[in-house]
Amino acid sequence: MGTEYGIRTRLNLPYEQAVQRVTTALKSEGFGVLTEIDVRKTLKEKLNVDFRRYVILGACNPPLAYRALSAETEIGLLMPCNVIVYEDDGGTVVVAQNAVAALGVSDNPVVCAVAEEATERLKRVIQSL
Repeated sequence: MGTEYGIRTRLNLPYEQAVQRVTTALKSEGFGVLTEIDVRKTLKEKLNVDFRRYVILGACNPPLAYRALSAETEIGLLMPCNVIVYEDDGGTVVVAQNAVAALGVSDNPVVCAVAEEATERLKRVIQSL
């Protein structure tokens, strides 16, 4: 089996509370949420289909982003670090991007170090939930 794309957990919380808790946990590790994509709403508006509650949070840690972008300008194509929160039959699921998997396409040692640090921070976010 290859590299896992995400770091996941299941929460025994209502969806809205889970999204808030994730946002707070991200802040504690230096990440802000730059974007929030409400997948359910978007699919309803664009395709008139019903979908589970599902949000994509585009998280950014500015010092890490600056280091990566300074080392490799086009690495921005693989940023920010996404975190998803969605409902399924078992409750609420949270999955954070494995930055090593996402940024690992680069052979730049600075970018690789940033990816490792971002992944460790995101693991702590998931563990704190």
